[in-house]
Amino acid sequence: MARERSKKGALPPSQETIDKLDKTVSDGNYYGAQQMYKTMTARYVSAERYAEALDILESGACVQLKHGQVTCGAELAVLFVENLVKRKVPYNEETLGEIYIRPCQENIPGISSDFCASSLGEEDDVQKLTEALGAAKIRVDGCSSFLKAAIRWSAQFGGPKDGSPELHTMLAEYIYSESPELDMAKVSVHFVRGNDPKKFASTLVNFMGKCYPGEDDVAIARAILLYLSLMNLRDANCLLDELRKQVGSMQLELPRSDLIQFVIYLLQTLERDALPLFRMLRQNYKSSIDREPAFNEVSFTFSYLLLDEISEKFYGVQRKNPLQGMFGDIFKMMGGGDLSV
Repeated sequence: MARERSKKGALPPSQETIDKLDKTVSDGNYYGAQQMYKTMTARYVSAERYAEALDILESGACVQLKHGQVTCGAELAVLFVENLVKRKVPYNEETLGEIYIRPCQENIPGISSDFCASSLGEEDDVQKLTEALGAAKIRVDGCSSFLKAAIRWSAQFGGPKDGSPELHTMLAEYIYSESPELDMAKVSVHFVRGNDPKKFASTLVNFMGKCYPGEDDVAIARAILLYLSLMNLRDANCLLDELRKQVGSMQLELPRSDLIQFVIYLLQTLERDALPLFRMLRQNYKSSIDREPAFNEVSFTFSYLLLDEISEKFYGVQRKNPLQGMFGDIFKMMGGGDLSV
């Protein structure tokens, strides 16, 4: 055993290191454990014991997250993904599954773990609320960075060009459920690159129950336009059908607005070769498309940029807009990160 350790850099089996560091975290020495996780991982990598290095990082991320140390846990989770990249570990069900990504993702603490608005009493002051919201934002940003890194890894090593649909869905759900400052544009960008339009519909129905008046039809229209900009007519139709089904089961109905009517007609138009009808729709509903500030990004109309993308994808219309090359950047602005990797 001594000879073997000497040959591999005098390192013990990874489980011994994991148990030792686990105890350090349990004793409350979070910072000390964090430095040891990073140091020991580097030593195992130098000894070319890559799988054991990944085991240590995975364990460290999960343990720190379980103890509420979100910054530490997220940092180790990102390092874990970076080592997947360095080792060129292929994206597949095994690496996505129980051995790698899900254990870290499933240990990400929710906002309810340290903050719940309903639990604040009258004597709790604004400062406490501000601190709680700030901590929640740090947590969401840190844990989102792990899932975004995992998406980039999946795109680079065998997954779809936009990254793992399952990981996009995970990130969309996490942002929606945990972000203290909800941005449905960011949520939508990841859901449309996911693989579960029914879950997206459930999220939109939930959002409809708590959003401000006039935000519900915008969220639905944005979701459908984003699907169509990716030439995904199937999931756009699935989303609308599921929305109707779910609101119907609750004895409700979809918002009645010109914007909703526009996307319904648009879906029907894109089922056939009807470019003149497409252009007529854009013109007839121009005021409805332009009315919503949420569709305006950096001084030009975001919805029209989406519609230009849709016309190019479905009808081969070349865009004359000088900003047409910025379409991918708009997804980044809406929180999608570099989705073209």
